[in-house]
Amino acid sequence: MRDFAAIDFETANECPSSVCSVGIVVVRDGRIADRFYSLIHPEPDYYQWFCRRVHGLGPEDTEDAPVFPYVWEKAGPLIEGLPLVAHNSRFDEGCLRQVFRVYQMDYPDYEFHDTLSASRQYFGKTIANHQLQTVAAACGYDLTSHHHALADAEACAYIAMSIL
Repeated sequence: MRDFAAIDFETANECPSSVCSVGIVVVRDGRIADRFYSLIHPEPDYYQWFCRRVHGLGPEDTEDAPVFPYVWEKAGPLIEGLPLVAHNSRFDEGCLRQVFRVYQMDYPDYEFHDTLSASRQYFGKTIANHQLQTVAAACGYDLTSHHHALADAEACAYIAMSIL
């Protein structure tokens, strides 16, 4: 796969629509061509402690952030026509579908590929687990800011360039 966009969302709570940040890394001709990151004012607008513990974001970070439709006005054109790649794509695709539904936006039926399932096929039991940071390291990428949406999207892009 030489042209795609790796995407990662972080959520504020258990609702998939509560995206509070997005990271996108666009790959064209096998090289990183663009990066996009934005905080997002989540909907519903509350943070659960376990989400805060994972990514470190809270209401103080997103109270003045744009809501999803304004973020997607910038992000959508970057990924138009590209397949999307995510590590555990069920999560990220679910977030995208739900936030589109909440804001009553027409969902473009993005094509998703999953680096988690690809990792399980490619590496099997040769690595300790198939978590993003483990797979990234096996592909030669050092993920130092795990659970920052842009860092995770970049790690996913490197994984996809290596094994998809």
